[in-house]
Amino acid sequence: MDHFLYRNGILHAEDVPLPEIAAEVGTPFYVYSRATLTRHYTLFDEALDGTDHLICYAMKSNSNQAVLKIMGDLGAGMDVVSGGEYRRARAAGVPGERIVFSGVGKTGEEMRLALEGGIRQFNVESEPELALLSGIAESLGMKAPVTIRVNPDVDARTHEKIATGKAENKFGIPISRARQVYAQAAALPGIEVVGIDVHIGSQLTDLEPFEQAYLKVADLTRTLRADGHDIRRLDLGGGLGIPYERSNTAPPLPMEYGALIRRTVGDLGCEIEIEPGRLISGNAGLLVSGVIYVKSGEDRDFLILDAAMNDLIRPAMYGAWHDIVPVKEPEPGGEPAIYDVVGPVCETGDTFAKSRAIAPLSAGDLVAFRSAGAYGAVMSSEYNTRPLIPEVLVDQHQFAVIRARPGFEEIINRDTIPEWL
Repeated sequence: MDHFLYRNGILHAEDVPLPEIAAEVGTPFYVYSRATLTRHYTLFDEALDGTDHLICYAMKSNSNQAVLKIMGDLGAGMDVVSGGEYRRARAAGVPGERIVFSGVGKTGEEMRLALEGGIRQFNVESEPELALLSGIAESLGMKAPVTIRVNPDVDARTHEKIATGKAENKFGIPISRARQVYAQAAALPGIEVVGIDVHIGSQLTDLEPFEQAYLKVADLTRTLRADGHDIRRLDLGGGLGIPYERSNTAPPLPMEYGALIRRTVGDLGCEIEIEPGRLISGNAGLLVSGVIYVKSGEDRDFLILDAAMNDLIRPAMYGAWHDIVPVKEPEPGGEPAIYDVVGPVCETGDTFAKSRAIAPLSAGDLVAFRSAGAYGAVMSSEYNTRPLIPEVLVDQHQFAVIRARPGFEEIINRDTIPEWL
């Protein structure tokens, strides 16, 4: 569920009509609903009610400071994957003891930053990383709390570019070698083993891969405890999908996911961490764009928008689907038009949808891309010297720009021409 509904024939973000925002900030822009963000976090919190747990928002899905503050104020932790994200989380007021540092390529500088600034745990992904982290922690007179990310070799049945739990993926250590690596970790002077980490992928629409992975983690927990390790925390990752295409069967609900966690690892007495991102922020955001032209081709019509692949790269990168709807509600029973929906960037890949049925549109009309709150703004760029587009937050009847569109002078002046040219 989200809070983007038609009222009196116009699509609203909560209580704000989208044309009102467009008139003030221009198109294209992202708009997020505070009520939807809050609701989605609360669903996960309620799903794990009665268990010792922490929901660490996967901020790579949407790392705007306003979004992070909403999550932090609700009690969320943060799952960060870079030093920059760590700094963002701290700047939004999230304390270090609620920050989990994931990622396959942490640098020594990033490790030192987190150790000095405060960290809940590092999710370690390799033996070289473990050795480096131990050395840095020891030099600071500290012990780094770690979980070790195990790769359970489970097929998440998602897009190949966002699957992370198969043997051929770069993430984690093979679960078959876990006892050996945990023994190495326990012997290192700068390491404190606190638990196990697993994450098998993103946009999962079936609970069975989670069950396979979590049962393997449960068995590993018992084995490692028998080896003498104090396994008291299980980081189960994120990855639960959202319904991008509304006509498809809906993915499992957080409550069903919570029941699965209880069934598979609930008897171990461990603190549970989960790292949802997409399901919290995805349906909490829209990309709103204006129609520049409707162009008739040889065998198709093109809807040319002022948004482009640099603003929303998911369709070009993953072949991803986003529902695209007119901001002005279509008349009931009207005959749709068939468009290839494209942007103005000089790439054939700048295509959002092919042969998409949408109500007939004209130049100047507004459209909204649904489920654009995750991996939209954070993956955007200034390709073709197109400014990053504004992000807007709505809270009931009010809205505010939470990232402004930069001017061309600002963009161009980032470059420096050497004196010798």
